[in-house]
Amino acid sequence: MARKRPHPHDLLLAAAGWVGGVAVWAVGLNDSYHDLPRALTLIPLTVMACTTVLRRSAPRTALAIGTVTVVVDQTTVPNVATVVLFADLIYAAALYAPLRTARRVAPACVVFTILSTVVALSVLRDVKALIVGVFAGLVTLTSAWTGWIIRTHRDEAAAERLRAEQTALLAELDRRSAVEQERARMARELHDVVANHLSAIAIHSTAAMTVAKNDPEATSRALAVIRESSVQGLAEMRRLIGLLRGSGGGETAFAGDHEGAQAAVPRLDSLDAMLARASRSGADNGLEFSLDDRRLNGGGRQLPAPVELAAFRIVQESLTNALKHAAPGMVKVRLVQSTRRLVVAVESPYVPGDGPRAPGAGAGLVGMRERASLLGGSFEAGPRPEESAGPGKGTDGKTACWQVRAELPLGDPGGAQGSGRPIHRTT
Repeated sequence: MARKRPHPHDLLLAAAGWVGGVAVWAVGLNDSYHDLPRALTLIPLTVMACTTVLRRSAPRTALAIGTVTVVVDQTTVPNVATVVLFADLIYAAALYAPLRTARRVAPACVVFTILSTVVALSVLRDVKALIVGVFAGLVTLTSAWTGWIIRTHRDEAAAERLRAEQTALLAELDRRSAVEQERARMARELHDVVANHLSAIAIHSTAAMTVAKNDPEATSRALAVIRESSVQGLAEMRRLIGLLRGSGGGETAFAGDHEGAQAAVPRLDSLDAMLARASRSGADNGLEFSLDDRRLNGGGRQLPAPVELAAFRIVQESLTNALKHAAPGMVKVRLVQSTRRLVVAVESPYVPGDGPRAPGAGAGLVGMRERASLLGGSFEAGPRPEESAGPGKGTDGKTACWQVRAELPLGDPGGAQGSGRPIHRTT
């Protein structure tokens, strides 16, 4: 592993310290404690300046060499520039050394101050030697504490930057998740709005082509259903586009005023019209439709808007699937509301193995399951047991029935009162 190169600022600091020390020596501001040449001060000064180059790249080594050098300097020919460079080495050790070493710099400075005081007292045998201890303490402890304080602020700033980056990353992930959820919601809504009408158009256009020459009246009825389904599909599309341009549409437009939510969300009270259209679309295939509405207070209690929209779309998609796949017979729609949940069930006869009357994307069951899951409910779709099945006939002559069942929680049950009065309608 290659060693770190000295920082350019450290080179400049070392050069400035050495030049300052030479200037102090040149003007004669340093005195010798012994009969030693004054030029001897340049040796510790040069060593200390060279050591300063390592203050950032190798702070522990620099501090060890600097300690020995300053002791030699102070016991021979003292130079104030050497002391200043040594104070900078202590500061650099507290700031740049590994954390374990940096924590020990201040206690080591206390020990160094005490030893300096004891040695000065034992050598000079004068109370004035305490000045040496005070000076040593000021130089070392001030440098160590300054370096540690700056290091602490630097680490806190780095931690805050990291926390800010993490927060920004989480915000970006939340934004992407919200975009994906919005796209999935729009895909569900578009599928549910368009699939029902386009399926009816596909079924009746096929019928119209089949009987065009033999039964003009049947062709006319099929074309009428095609026109009605087209108009309804365009109206639903305009409504959805208006919601998306205005308040966000669909499930996101529920938290506003009550009247706006009523205008934006399809109501279960309009299921009669939906079943009437399904009856006209499925008449040529022998399909009949019935509604068993057992909501509380005869449907008078206002359901939460997300629950009402999910229930409406599940019924709509189930009827679309019945038009595509169901065998001749009765398609039953049942709504059962308790104080805690709304149960939506659609039963239709089917013959296992028969192909669909119109092509599909296979997204209907996935969308219904997602709607129930988003509300914390459950969803099941599949054939019922033979013995409890409806009026359809399987390939072996036994009855077969396909059931779609969703349980949607209503949230706070405190406001749900009243007895359920069943309403039975057949179209």
